[in-house]
Amino acid sequence: MPPGRVPGEAERIGGRMIDAYADPGTPDTRGGWRYLWWLVLRQPGRSAAGALLGSTWMVLLAAQPYMTARAVDDGLVPGRLGVLAGWAGAMFVVGAVNAWLSIMRHRTMTRVRMDANFRTVKVVVGHVTRLGAALPRGAGAGEVVTIGVGDVQTLAQALTVVGPGVGSVVVYAVVAGLLFTLSAPLAAVVLLGVPVVALLTGPLTRRLQGAEGEYRERQGVLTARIADLAGGLRVLNGLGGKGLFADAFRADSQRLRAQGYRVGAVASWVQALGVGLPTLFLAVVTWLAARLAAQGSITVGELVSVYGYVAVLIGPVAFFVMMAYDLNRGVVAARRVVGLLRLEPEPDEGGLPAPDGPAELHDPASGVRVPPGRLTVLAATRPAEAAAVVDRLGRYGPTDATWGGVRLDAVPLDAVRERILVADNEADLFAGPLREVVAAARPADDAALGRALYAAAAEDVVRGLPEGPDSPVAGQGRSLSGGQRQRMRLVRALLADPEVLLAVEPTSALDAHTEATVAERLRRAREGRTTVVTSTSPLVLDHADTVVFLADGKVAASGPHRLLLAKEPGYRALVSRDTEDAKDRGAVDAVDAEEAVR
Repeated sequence: MPPGRVPGEAERIGGRMIDAYADPGTPDTRGGWRYLWWLVLRQPGRSAAGALLGSTWMVLLAAQPYMTARAVDDGLVPGRLGVLAGWAGAMFVVGAVNAWLSIMRHRTMTRVRMDANFRTVKVVVGHVTRLGAALPRGAGAGEVVTIGVGDVQTLAQALTVVGPGVGSVVVYAVVAGLLFTLSAPLAAVVLLGVPVVALLTGPLTRRLQGAEGEYRERQGVLTARIADLAGGLRVLNGLGGKGLFADAFRADSQRLRAQGYRVGAVASWVQALGVGLPTLFLAVVTWLAARLAAQGSITVGELVSVYGYVAVLIGPVAFFVMMAYDLNRGVVAARRVVGLLRLEPEPDEGGLPAPDGPAELHDPASGVRVPPGRLTVLAATRPAEAAAVVDRLGRYGPTDATWGGVRLDAVPLDAVRERILVADNEADLFAGPLREVVAAARPADDAALGRALYAAAAEDVVRGLPEGPDSPVAGQGRSLSGGQRQRMRLVRALLADPEVLLAVEPTSALDAHTEATVAERLRRAREGRTTVVTSTSPLVLDHADTVVFLADGKVAASGPHRLLLAKEPGYRALVSRDTEDAKDRGAVDAVDAEEAVR
């Protein structure tokens, strides 16, 4: 439970607002329109109340001009003050009731929007949690952030159509009927006016939908770039690539700004027409009524009522235009939400039992075999090839790998995740006290934390923090240097203490001295446990029980590090190249550490 959160708080804030821990329901992901309709159907009582309150409020607004006409024709013109006072009193009572209805309408529609907002957030967060490792392959971080920050509010705003939208339709029909009792031509003009307005604004709203969709896509890309920049600024600075990345970011920003101007241009026309066309259209109605009054076809009171009807209709007619604007934006946002919700999590159809104890892992695609209880290092000519092997052995994506002779994808996913852990060197670090950041499924005591810190050669990181392991750490570990972040990820993996640990480049950001220390201690900490590490560093390779040399994604040779150095020229060239790269990496890590101190 979040700090300060009290059970039932959502209900106290929003009446019968969706509880923070209730089931939000199963969303309709067949399209943007269907998703918006699902949000309405999830709160039928509140939606119906909003429509009823909105309709009653607007109809009573239209009742005021009618009562004004009766007060003028039946009271003021003939000089009957009692009748005039009676109609004036009735207008006051109706106005007071309508003021109360306006408050209730606004409160109800606020709840409708908040429910849609919170429900969508819960649906998205729940689905993202279920996706797990499948999320990065289907959606970027920028897209998820854009959906959470902008699209959720936009689609919730579109539900305004439930209250004022229905009310506008009802009052439009009522006023048209009242005008029909006065003059058929006036009623005809009113009834035909909205289709004309729709024809004039329809192409603009469709164009806005396309421009808005493209803008949202570009916004997601730029948000992802911001996250990448924030996460890798120190490394970029150390490599001298900060200027290059800044130029690319500036170009993306300018393209987004240009697209924003295009969206703004279309939106401004829609909003201008939303105010201007209804006013012009209803001015025609007033002019026709004045002509009829001059000809004696309607009374002075009826002329006043027509003017009042016109004033009342300006709002609904303008809302029809703005409703189309909000709905188009809402549909664009809903489609992005639906696109995320359509992503499929990793299949969990396995029905075969996992091996009873430690067992061999085998990846047929590469030929890699991982014996149980030993430290195996994968050294690949291209790091992505070794990472792909780890993904298959850890069942992150389609795989033919076997575990103790059983296909890995035939074993229930929960059993795989419980016993096999993939530790990526770019895995997320959440904000919070360091002790909680590195905690695995359960909080670790001081002794276990101390052992993990020692194995990852990270004691100095904790000593450098003001409150030790209870010191707060920024999101993604941005308050730490690159090497410190990497060691914290290793600490978290060691605290999880899995039966099988698959670590991707766990020492790639460390200087040579620290890397040698980590390699030695990691071997001792994982003694008798199955451990796979991807690396081409001789400091790590020298501690391996078995080194598997991968070329073009296939096993080219395997054996002890020193034997491969003597017999495999390709392996020898790879290790020599890594030795040269380590010198540059040490310089970057020094800059990284200096930035962290600052």
